[in-house]
Amino acid sequence: MLDLIDLFSILRFWFVFLIIGALFFPITSILFKNFKDKGYIFGKTIGIALISYSVFILSFLKIFKFSFSEIIFVLFLFLFLNLYLLRKIDFRKILKESLRLIIIEEALFLLALIFWSFIRGNMPNINGLEKFMDFGFVNSILRSDYFPPKDMWYTNFSINYYYFGHLITAVLLKLSGIASNIGYNLMLGLLFALTFTQVFSLVLNLFDNKRFSLKSAVASILSASLVALSGNLTTIYAFFKAYIPQDHPIVFWNLPFLPLSFPNGYWYPNATRFIQFTIHEFPLYSFVVSDLHGHVLDIPIVLLSIGLIFAMLLEENVKKLYIGILSFLLAVMYMTNAWDGIIYGLLTFLIILLISFHKKVSFSNFFSSVFILGVGFFAFSLPFSVNFKPFVSGIGVICAPEILTKMGKLGPLLFESNHCQTSPIWQLIILYGFFYFFVISFILFLKFKRNYKTTKSDIFVAFLIILSTLLILIPEIIYVKDIYPAHYRANTMFKLTYEAFIMLSLSCGYIIVKILMHLRNKKTLVLFFIPTLILLYLVFSYPIFAINSYYDNLKIYKGLDGTKYLSTTHPEDFDLINWLNINIKGQPVVIEAVGDSYTDYARISANTGLPTIMGWPVHEWLWRGTYDVVGPRVDDVKTFYTTKNVETAKEIIKKYNASYIVVSLLEKEKYPELNEENIKSLGEIIYQKGEAKLYKINF
Repeated sequence: MLDLIDLFSILRFWFVFLIIGALFFPITSILFKNFKDKGYIFGKTIGIALISYSVFILSFLKIFKFSFSEIIFVLFLFLFLNLYLLRKIDFRKILKESLRLIIIEEALFLLALIFWSFIRGNMPNINGLEKFMDFGFVNSILRSDYFPPKDMWYTNFSINYYYFGHLITAVLLKLSGIASNIGYNLMLGLLFALTFTQVFSLVLNLFDNKRFSLKSAVASILSASLVALSGNLTTIYAFFKAYIPQDHPIVFWNLPFLPLSFPNGYWYPNATRFIQFTIHEFPLYSFVVSDLHGHVLDIPIVLLSIGLIFAMLLEENVKKLYIGILSFLLAVMYMTNAWDGIIYGLLTFLIILLISFHKKVSFSNFFSSVFILGVGFFAFSLPFSVNFKPFVSGIGVICAPEILTKMGKLGPLLFESNHCQTSPIWQLIILYGFFYFFVISFILFLKFKRNYKTTKSDIFVAFLIILSTLLILIPEIIYVKDIYPAHYRANTMFKLTYEAFIMLSLSCGYIIVKILMHLRNKKTLVLFFIPTLILLYLVFSYPIFAINSYYDNLKIYKGLDGTKYLSTTHPEDFDLINWLNINIKGQPVVIEAVGDSYTDYARISANTGLPTIMGWPVHEWLWRGTYDVVGPRVDDVKTFYTTKNVETAKEIIKKYNASYIVVSLLEKEKYPELNEENIKSLGEIIYQKGEAKLYKINF
């Protein structure tokens, strides 16, 4: 059960979003005027996006330091703007029409926030996978005075990653006054809540934007559950004998059928690594493993953008207000998870094209809308882009002909030999067969249903399906080149199919209820209903496997403090980290041991936001584009800890402008020849507990 302290933190976090949603309701009621709920729940996301971006710009221009006072100043600016807009709308009429839905959505939001916060409380550790990276970004931003924020793992340089979602997290933590070790887990609860409720609102209005009904409520809940709480058809393997090894799946019909020993060792991560050398994640898996990555942080912005694009379609006119807001959101998506800016930029373009074609808009008006969208995106993302260097080195072609591989490269296109990974059809069916059963059913329904008039919602869903299908097919044709040799198309598939899963999931809830409410023939109804039940059972059994496995069957609630685990695993470092967070202000450089990715090394920088010379080398290799700048830093840290030459150690300190030195068990483990006598001559011990020592450099 939740304890009272955690419940208070959850309610405090919720209250911040209650205020933001209420504050931005005039804006959302204008943008979503054709939604029966006036887009209320989207106000929370557009509010925090606008607040965070304004804070980012003010601190980027060094007008204000990043602080609570700056956020409050920005809040008051938006308060005045919304009060002005309040005069432009019939607020009483809007409340009368939408109050019931607003209350329902707010209740759903709070329940979802409490639900996933409770889940996280059963395994709150900010440790494992890439949590150190995400936590380090947030902590570094929280310590920043101005932007861009410093890279806590590559001192003297700013973060070269898509960090805007982490900046949003930092803004929320400063605004709510919640510490990052608890706020990290609350943010995951928030992302789950926004995902669920925004899909609920979107599908509610897709289904019927005029009135609230039981059918629209069922479609909305179903779609929200599919996006936030479902998996794929790999769960069918729970009925068959487990295959080994896990990353070489065997077609399930070639395995012994063992229903009585269900779930037969089914391992939930298989659903995201089913196709060899690739990643095909989806929201629930992300929520379960709880890395606070850009693709997760961007889900609310993605859903807001989809909702706004649909609102623009309902307007039957390409208004410049929508184009301006969408160009801003595309920039936010780019700064949070770059691929999303491109994907939803394409969706925006397609809907603008559809509206323009339907309304017979002149080419000049169509071109001006697209031009404004592009220029707006460029302008809004420019403050981020001037300090960001993309770490993509080209676009590779899958199975390039030998004549092209001899050429090697043509412009941005790469033709690499032995790069011919493709996905077996049966594996794609396992991953996406659930969706395409309903897609095909929807096509047949639209083609053969008599006296049915296709709606704008049907057309919009069709566009989501077409775009999603394209995203699934692209990794079978090209890949974006990064540093990973064997998994060269993993990130491409990951980022594209993630969005396909979201769009197809929200579409399927709509499709299922739409078809069921129109089928009158009993035979046809049975032929559709029985497979639907089986498919829903398979995808909705996934959270049972995943949550129970990762969170140990929810047996022991441990609380929301994500760093408390250190008091057991590294108790001396835990106390040192707490001391640093309380006593050291700003971002002076701390020297600590370098270690491999996904290990406990770089724990001081990650848990405090204090920059170190080098954190996880492979991650920095990816972000910096070459190991040539990473390797020397790894060597410098090793030299510093092991050299017997004081002058050599001093040169390294000066080179990186270091202020503190950590000597603890991990440093001694990493560098068995650690020369502590040398370190003692460089400074004084200002903190010590057991083997954990912190030296302040004083030469």
